[in-house]
Amino acid sequence: MEDIKLLGKRIGELRKTKGFTQDALSELVGIDPKHLSRIECGKNRPSLELLYKISSVLKVDLALFFQNNHLQDREELIDDIDKMMTDVSTDKLRMYHKILQDIVI
Repeated sequence: MEDIKLLGKRIGELRKTKGFTQDALSELVGIDPKHLSRIECGKNRPSLELLYKISSVLKVDLALFFQNNHLQDREELIDDIDKMMTDVSTDKLRMYHKILQDIVI
């Protein structure tokens, strides 16, 4: 998934987590709600200044907007997990497998 789409999805995710509607957040940061909607859909690219305003209103560190790997498509997530597991020891792999089993069941 494109970085701009991941950024938008992450902004939307954080906005919802903090209990803001698009209308409320857009009013507080001084933009049109349609602009925020397009940012969250990955159609518009927010300025750095706007990112700072959004992070300030949401009371989150700006870096959180870029912690978005969990929002990737299914295939990208599987590829990412596969790459992470390539060089893992057998003992750690067994532990990770057990953790996943416990979560899924």
